[in-house]
Amino acid sequence: MTWTSIQPILIPVIVVGGLGMAFGVLLAWFAKKFAIKFDPAIEKIESVLPGVNCGACGFPGCSALAEAIVRGDAPIDSCPVGGTRTWQEIGRVLGKEVSVRETRKAVLICQGGNEVATTQAIYRGVADCRAATVYGVSFKACHYGCLGLGSCQRICPFEAIRMDETTGLPVIIGSRCTGCGRCVKECPRSVLTLLPARDLVVVACTSPDTARSVKAVCRKGCIKCQLCVKVCPVKAISFPDGKIRIDRKICTLCGLCVDKCPTGCIVRNIRNSVPAEASSSVPVPAVPVEVEEPMR
Repeated sequence: MTWTSIQPILIPVIVVGGLGMAFGVLLAWFAKKFAIKFDPAIEKIESVLPGVNCGACGFPGCSALAEAIVRGDAPIDSCPVGGTRTWQEIGRVLGKEVSVRETRKAVLICQGGNEVATTQAIYRGVADCRAATVYGVSFKACHYGCLGLGSCQRICPFEAIRMDETTGLPVIIGSRCTGCGRCVKECPRSVLTLLPARDLVVVACTSPDTARSVKAVCRKGCIKCQLCVKVCPVKAISFPDGKIRIDRKICTLCGLCVDKCPTGCIVRNIRNSVPAEASSSVPVPAVPVEVEEPMR
């Protein structure tokens, strides 16, 4: 076999082999030069997080949050779903102390259900609160109350909200609510809010209207009488900007404001208690809060 006969075969083999070797060297250099250093703490923190990827922390998912926490771009207690136990676990992974803050739950601050608030029209549009708000015309006479179309129920990733068939209002299932806040962001009328997960006295009305206007549209709205302000023994209630405000740091839960409120718009929001009908010593909470066995 002569050189002339093997030349057409040998030269391509040498060229291809040389190119392969050159590309291999370049790939190895690029891999080393632009290698992403993986911090094992990210994987550990991600395993501690709930893994529901709800976005309540402000990041696309639990993996993104774990990276942000390790980088220092997000605080250890960024995940509202995980709660205190999760924050403490993350603190142990990072070797940092975590200051325990009060967990929060969603609370409905409106009592304008079907039998309480006046309805001025029949709504036949899309069953979505935001869509109904965009129309600009409220089928409920109160322009600040709950529309009852169930957007909060549908967006809740933990099935912690159900719509009451009688009142048409959302009911928060306290044992399932993680305080992620998605329902609060979804509500176009801001009748859902996050409050400390403990017994509270709540003003269940958001209307800034005058007493006459409120009485015309709702039987349980705030009429700005300020009896609650006068009766509070520790001065925990004030009336700035035409709205009742309760200082929860001062409030002793004595219940005098609840008893004196002529329309019943100030209510007890009872957490972790047995249903009111099972105990005559526990007042019936007017804010819809349902207690259920935790999910397993």
